[in-house]
Order: sequence, then structure tokens, then C-alpha cells
Amino acid sequence: MTRKKVKLAYISNDSARKATFKKRKKGLMKKMSELSILCGLDACAILYSPYDSQFEVWPSPLGVQLVVARFKKMPKMEQSKKMVNQESFLKQRIAKGNEQLKQLGKDNRKKEITRVMFQSLTGKGLQTLNIIDLNDLVWMIDQNLKKINKMIESLNKKAQSLATAAAQLVIKNGGKMPEEKPTFDTMDAIQRQQWFVDLVNPNEQMAFAGDDMMLPFGDANQNPFWPDGFFP
Repeated sequence: MTRKKVKLAYISNDSARKATFKKRKKGLMKKMSELSILCGLDACAILYSPYDSQFEVWPSPLGVQLVVARFKKMPKMEQSKKMVNQESFLKQRIAKGNEQLKQLGKDNRKKEITRVMFQSLTGKGLQTLNIIDLNDLVWMIDQNLKKINKMIESLNKKAQSLATAAAQLVIKNGGKMPEEKPTFDTMDAIQRQQWFVDLVNPNEQMAFAGDDMMLPFGDANQNPFWPDGFFP
């Protein structure tokens, strides 16, 4: 069963907050102990709470003093190099979330433009696209053409290699071409050639999921999903 995600917010109920403190404190001490034992680290913890008259330390007052003394011997720059408070931690989380959101937006945009590209092969019009959408579509087509040209070049090199090998066999066998069954490599080349032919010459039966719906890339004010366009 999946654990329910905890909302990171101050608990206003006193009893619930106290129960959470005790539970989390126990878990924190356990994690500190595991980290210290498994990785051989010097670690300590000092806890102040309104529920205890005295502060609580881990692993012991002497252990805390040793770790703190070792920390103070470090240069000031080294002390604060990896120090994180709540504010900086939240800023890091927000920045990471924004970056993930931006990447998801780019991925979705690529899928939308790819879908329009394949729809255009079946005769769908491009009248609903604005200039930015058209620029993105041109970029996407250009990238696919580059991939196709690379595949053609690779197939041509392989065909030349096979032709050279066949010619060498003919010479070796006194001018007679040996009868051989097609290998997996040649069959693979034939299938890829057929795939390329199907791609550049789509038949009328070609269809895509959701052909009856064209995704809107801009609103009534001609503001696209990505106003600046992310495609180079």
C-alpha cells in the first residue's frame, strides 16, 4: 500500500504536533545511528523542544562536543560550503521543480509538433498554426530529415560493403556467384529500406490516433504554449 504524502506545513493541533514530534524524533535518531554505523561518519544531533525541560543530544554530550570542536577547526569557507538551512533547501527544491516542469513542457511540445507533422502527411491542414508553431514544425521536419539522410547514408555504405564482398567472392570462385540464402543482416537492410519507402510515400490507409482533433497551439490572442519557442 502506498504511503500517503505528508503535507509540509505547520501542524496547528497541539496534540497532533506533539505526537508527530515524538515519532519523527525517534526516526531521526535511528537514521543518525544507521548513517554513523554504516558509513563510519562522525555525526551528532541537538534538539530543543517545548515538550522537554532540557535539550536532547545524540549520541552523547561528549560525542557532540567532539563533533562541534572538529567543525570549528575547519576554515570559515569550508564550514558554510555545504551548509543548508530551511530557506535555501526550499529554494533548491523549487528550482529543481521548475526545471522538471520546463523539461516536461518541452517534451509535451515535441509530442504535439510530431503529431501535427504526421497528421500533415495524411492531408490535415495547417491553418490553425501560428508563426511560432510553424517554425517549430519546420525544425521538427528538418531533424527528421537529418535522421533519414543519416539512415540512407548508412544503408548505402552497407550496400557498397556487401557489393564489394560479393565481387570478391565472384573473383575467388572463378567468376561464378555463389548461391547463398539471405542473411539476417541483408534482411534487416531490406526491411529498413521498405520502412523508408513507406515513410516518404504514405498510402491512404495511414491513420493516427485522434486524427479528428487538431491540438490548439495558440489561444485567441495567438499566444502559443511556448511564446518564445524552444526549438533552435
